[in-house]
Amino acid sequence: MIQIMPLLFPLMSVLIQIQIRCLIVQSQPVPLKQICSNITGNFTVNTPYAVNLDRLISSLSSLRQNGNGFYNISLGDSVGKVNSILHCRGDVKPEDCTNCLAMAGKRLVTLCPVQKEAVIWYDKCTVRYSNRTLFNRLEIYPQTSISGTRNFTGDREGWEKSLRGLLEGLKDRASVIGRRMKNFVVGETSGPSFQTLYGMVQCTPDISEQDCSYCLSQGIAKIPSCCDMKMGSYVLSPSCMVAYAPWRFYDPVDTTNEPSSVPATPPPGNETRSVPQGDQNRGVPKALIFAAVSAAVVVLFIILLIVFLRSRKNKTNRRITNEERNLEDISADSLRFDFTLLQKATSQFSLENKLGEGGFGAVYKGVLSDGQEIAVKRLSQNAQQGEIEFKNEFLLVAKLQHRNLVKLLGYSIDGTERLLVYEYLPHTSLDKFIFDPIHGKELDWEIRYKIIGGVARGLLYLHQDSRLRIIHRDLKASNILLDEEMTPKIADFGLARLFDIDHTTQRYTNRVVGTFGYMAPEYVMHGQFSFKTDVYSFGVLVLEIISGKKNSCFSDEDSMEGLLTFAWRNWKEGVALNLVDKILMTMSSYSSNMILRCINIGLLCVQDKVSERPSMASVLLMLDGHTLALSEPSRPKFFTHSTMVSDSSSSLGNNPKTSNYNSNTELYPR
Repeated sequence: MIQIMPLLFPLMSVLIQIQIRCLIVQSQPVPLKQICSNITGNFTVNTPYAVNLDRLISSLSSLRQNGNGFYNISLGDSVGKVNSILHCRGDVKPEDCTNCLAMAGKRLVTLCPVQKEAVIWYDKCTVRYSNRTLFNRLEIYPQTSISGTRNFTGDREGWEKSLRGLLEGLKDRASVIGRRMKNFVVGETSGPSFQTLYGMVQCTPDISEQDCSYCLSQGIAKIPSCCDMKMGSYVLSPSCMVAYAPWRFYDPVDTTNEPSSVPATPPPGNETRSVPQGDQNRGVPKALIFAAVSAAVVVLFIILLIVFLRSRKNKTNRRITNEERNLEDISADSLRFDFTLLQKATSQFSLENKLGEGGFGAVYKGVLSDGQEIAVKRLSQNAQQGEIEFKNEFLLVAKLQHRNLVKLLGYSIDGTERLLVYEYLPHTSLDKFIFDPIHGKELDWEIRYKIIGGVARGLLYLHQDSRLRIIHRDLKASNILLDEEMTPKIADFGLARLFDIDHTTQRYTNRVVGTFGYMAPEYVMHGQFSFKTDVYSFGVLVLEIISGKKNSCFSDEDSMEGLLTFAWRNWKEGVALNLVDKILMTMSSYSSNMILRCINIGLLCVQDKVSERPSMASVLLMLDGHTLALSEPSRPKFFTHSTMVSDSSSSLGNNPKTSNYNSNTELYPR
């Protein structure tokens, strides 16, 4: 035994060293995921952006600890400005938070050495930076996920029901507790075949409660496609995260201050003792009590008087705006047109005044008694909504006001009749110009570029900046109207909300509506839609504006290719200008560099993978930032069908003049 001991000591020493090394490795967290984006371009050494980024990363090691674990830091001027959002999980201690952020920042610049925009997720913190504004902006994309290797093998229906119930409940709580609870919520539930399932959701505190709820909804909706039946998963977005596992992966969180409709039960040891009524008043002079009550009555009377006077002043001197409050019935009545008046304005809805017909009804030109021209949509008689529901939905859509959206002027209800009144645009729709060899001469490159930019700004408003978050789902040339100055206006951006009450806010649908050729592959094949569905349609539209050809009936004589494939092949061969409309090539304002840039943007928008398509915010940056480097597009999928989807598509109807005031959309209230 004594002879063996000298041999054991070296072996024990080696084992101890191995264990120490393992502990050291475990103490260095590995990032969950990082994404290096080329959307806003790259930078080089010693440029203003590079210098400011180095300053930012260096400053993270000396961050001052705060209570909510959130930091918004910007360095530099407009030329090389770096904007960053730093965020820790709600259960992370302040000291651990600052250490995680410093480590994550150093790691991110190593993994993304030249990209101006990047994001990295650790288990305890998130760091992202960009040369564009990040603060107070909902950022769902880039969205990614991480799943464990173990699959749940028990009751599938029970698992899915328990998981969705848990996460939906956490989402609802997160949208209520708001910033003062760090938008961080954890919880647990029990279910069949397993003991307990734990969940966690969190949003960055710079976004609104409504945006937080929407971001988390998008994360929860991704789980069936990314993490089906996985025992543990993360779904990560820049503005929020969703996580779950059958073990508790977070530290205990104090929820005693969380708002609730039920009073919280005092924790053990802190119970409030009730004091007998006699003991409360004992020793208090009656005169003092009388004086206090009198003073309270006087103060209450003064408060009520002030409230009364202010309410009278508001009624007479201030009109409640749409953005302050949902329109009330009196405001709704001010937007209501008399049905008889509209009958007269359209000559009893005569065929001569008919502009077109779509899935939701016919559109007529009208002229009011004061000479104002209007477009009146007469909805189909099978509209499902009653008067109150129709009025409420109209008021929601009427709030959408943007230079690049067709203006909705009012409505009319008479028995079963439901009508919408729009502004009338004499130049009608974009397709009447770009696909016509005669009218196409009116669109030089400057006007076409203006139309591309205007449509992009209108879509960005619908996707991000409006009070309702809207997916159009039928963006095409015939749904882009032009005013006297050739300013583009997207038509019918809210009709599905108005008339298709069966639609929900799910990311999947069994009712695929729209027009083939403009519809994204994942939408056509799987019914999956998102804001990137509109981005795909926008890309098709850009290539049509440049080529003057319809995607649905484009065919190259030599190769029999569709428009998208033709554009991509010529791009790869370095002869992308073969795509350009011959009419445009003869004009003096022709700009080959800008056209090539727009072709590049159009091809990026029609990428097969949803994650590779840019957001509309990124598209506008590409259009406006002429010096930004653009990534190389891959070969897009395409559809040669010219048939239309026969489910409330705006392309339906036997009348050759299809309605330009009709579409299908999906709305997400904010």
